[in-house]
Amino acid sequence: MSKKIHFVGIGGIGVSSLARHYLETGNDVRGSDVNPSEELEKEGAIIFKGHSENNVSAETDVLIHSSAVSLNNPEVQKAKKLGIKIQSYPEALGEVTRNYFTIAVSGTHGKSTTTGMLALILIKGGLDPTVIIGTKMKEFGNRNYRKGRSEYLLIEADEHKGAFLNYFPKVAVINNIEEDHLDYYKDIEDILSTFGKYIEANLSDGTLIINTDDENSRKVKERITKENVIGYSLQEEDAKSIELSVPGKHNLGNALAALKVGDHLGIKKGKTLQALKEFKGTWRRFDEKDVILRNGKSVRIINDYAHHPTAIKATLEAVKEKYPKKKVVAVFQPHQYERTYSLFAGFKKVLRQASTDKLIITDIYTVKGRESEEIMRKVSAEKLVEEVGKAVYTGDLEATGEYLLKNLHGKEILVIMGAGDVYDLGGYIEKVRNNS
Repeated sequence: MSKKIHFVGIGGIGVSSLARHYLETGNDVRGSDVNPSEELEKEGAIIFKGHSENNVSAETDVLIHSSAVSLNNPEVQKAKKLGIKIQSYPEALGEVTRNYFTIAVSGTHGKSTTTGMLALILIKGGLDPTVIIGTKMKEFGNRNYRKGRSEYLLIEADEHKGAFLNYFPKVAVINNIEEDHLDYYKDIEDILSTFGKYIEANLSDGTLIINTDDENSRKVKERITKENVIGYSLQEEDAKSIELSVPGKHNLGNALAALKVGDHLGIKKGKTLQALKEFKGTWRRFDEKDVILRNGKSVRIINDYAHHPTAIKATLEAVKEKYPKKKVVAVFQPHQYERTYSLFAGFKKVLRQASTDKLIITDIYTVKGRESEEIMRKVSAEKLVEEVGKAVYTGDLEATGEYLLKNLHGKEILVIMGAGDVYDLGGYIEKVRNNS
């Protein structure tokens, strides 16, 4: 039966994927966002720019809101007043997972890449999955959703705010576990405990596929009572059989996790290995593009979502692996004051050791509604630059773009890292060039 579903924060990469799922399964979808999605509107959703109680009608069956949306949001308040069912994005996705044979990918790093690899494996293996992913895939027409015709559903299972505690998979992957989201978790012990709870309570009769090379993942494996556990390690023979088009040891680990799922589901290894070889990456994960400068010469831009010390290290190592003789200019946009503060020592160490020819640090990307004024007084991009020692502070994105235009000469590799709006830098360079 068709439902009328209203999304608050429909422009988000995760929420928009779920909105597409409801659209393509025959529901009436509408939603609001400060930065609305033209693509969703073209696909049949009704989109409102900005948030207002007038956007919510009494005919609405369910209101689904992004985890970043405050419960004081006028649309959420209107739904509450009208007695409309209200769900967070994880709660709504959790309901969907109960209706499928769900495969969920979790971990501090590599969720989107592993999910993307696994999507191609399942498709090539004839399982025709529905895929809800937190990035865009070229194979899905640069969308973050694929509608399948089988019982299989493939999703990312994010640990932030315990989101994955809402999901009920039959196969769960854990890539790795590190300190992150310390605005919600107390410490690494709290994170480990939550991963354990997720596996014990939500994967009751399913199978866990876990990275035994990762110390914290091993700790979770040792604590749980589950019997259906498959470990994977880069030291095993399977890892040697994998050939990838995307660089980096971390991506080999992601691929091995995906291969293990394929094996578990009975997909022929030849098809799995071919799918992994054909995988070209996803949006903002080592996403490469050539941009022409004003002098007519080009730079290769690599956009990467890296916003945690370990991810930054892995990305820069992958760049050096792929382009060992090229001059590398790296731009890092710290993501959220809380993360910058809590992981400051890690950022300092990784950025000090970064083998780049030039390192640029921009202003910290502010996440509205998730910043503490107390923390904002304790940390800044300037302080990080000072501690790193060899970095250049450029300020906001426009100032960073201008700095790059003055200092790039052509043939460099420009690595842009961060989970905020820093990926717009390439577009800024092109815009300035076209207008000059």
